[in-house]
Amino acid sequence: MSGPRHADRPNHTEGSPLNPDELEVAPGTQRDTVQGWVPELATEEELRIALEKAFDYRGDITLTLKNGSKVEGYVFDRVAGSTLETSFARILLKDSNQRQKVAYADIRALDFTGRDAAAGKSWEAWVRKYWEKKAGGAGELTLQPESLE
Repeated sequence: MSGPRHADRPNHTEGSPLNPDELEVAPGTQRDTVQGWVPELATEEELRIALEKAFDYRGDITLTLKNGSKVEGYVFDRVAGSTLETSFARILLKDSNQRQKVAYADIRALDFTGRDAAAGKSWEAWVRKYWEKKAGGAGELTLQPESLE
């Protein structure tokens, strides 16, 4: 027993090649640029939205807590509970391997202070740079990743 073949599709005639431009294509996504953003945290909803964006961000953030202290690092996990007291973010502290858990209720301000490590690192940007180097007569080109720094 085998599954259906591409040729078994109703809009396909035997022997005709498939046209990739007519195949199903998923739309691309647009990534928000939040580097340097200082969101307004006037409501619980705004705080939750900002922390979701912080979780998706590929750089460090700085949290200012209600007690005046600051926590700077990378948000690697978060739990969205039913209240701000039961919701928290887990942060890998900058320049350290320590992790800190911060309740949403303790956060007064959030700043996207770190550089987005993946900004400008799209596949299209890589291919464009590759062809520019090749056209410029660069020596032996390899498929090695560039440093993030």
